[in-house]
Parts: sequence; structure tokens; C-alpha cells
Amino acid sequence: MRTFLARAIFVSCAALAAAGAAQAQTPPAPAPSKVDAARQAALTDKRGLVERNMQLTPEEAKKFWPLYDAFQGELDKIVKRQNRAVIDYVNGEATMTDANAKRIAKEVIEADADEQKLREKTLKKMLSAIPARKAVRYFQIENKLRTFTRNDMAEQIPLVK
Repeated sequence: MRTFLARAIFVSCAALAAAGAAQAQTPPAPAPSKVDAARQAALTDKRGLVERNMQLTPEEAKKFWPLYDAFQGELDKIVKRQNRAVIDYVNGEATMTDANAKRIAKEVIEADADEQKLREKTLKKMLSAIPARKAVRYFQIENKLRTFTRNDMAEQIPLVK
């Protein structure tokens, strides 16, 4: 994995150098896409991104934000478990045994199942606290942000050999 990352960094640097040399001949880069903008906003101010897109009334906000905070706290614990499994994989990739692969897969599946249970539990609470359309909107936003994270990880982690 370290070799893979080193190659990726080398290729990126080489591409940047080539792009710099050719910059005078190419048009300016396009503006960031909506996906890139949302990804950056999620990294720098996730709560603000959610707030801007939820359009909550003051009364709804009083009910929503404690549920949001509780969900994020529990989600953070699950994400840490998922990340530990990925780190285990990265650290053991060169010498991956069947037993280790099986253990890591089990950890990831269990964390994913716990995430789904948390989502179901939180949605139920939100449906009783705020209008259904807004509760669903929040889970759409959260799903998009989690998709960014999973996509970024998928791009970086090679398949088990």
C-alpha cells in the first residue's frame, strides 16, 4: 500500500509539473463542480452545510439539532471503527492472510450494520420531531456526504491480493 501511495504521489507530482509547463497553452480550469463544492463544504463546515440546506423554522431547529448532534456523535464512533479496519488492511496488505482478511471484513460489515441501525433509529426520532420531508432531506444530505467519503476511500484502497 505504501508503494501504491508513493506511486500515486509521484504520478500526481509529475502530472502537476507537466500541467505547469503546458499551462500557457491550456485554457483556465473550469469552476469546481457542485460535487467538489459540497465535498469541500462538508470538510470545512458540515454543520453549516446541513443548516443551509435544511431550511428549518426556529421551532424545528430546536428539535432537530439535538438529534443531529446525537447522531453525529454515534456516527463518529462507527466511522472510527470503519477507519481502524481500513488501517488494519493498509498495514497488513503486503502480508494479508485469509484469517486477517476475514477478521477485517467482519469488522467492516458489523460497523456498516451498526451504521444502518443508527440511521433507522435516528430517522424514527426525526420523523416524530420535524416534518417528514425535512427528515428525509437530512438523510439525503447525510447519504451524499457519506458517499463522498466512501468514494474517496475506494479510490485509494487497492483490492486485496
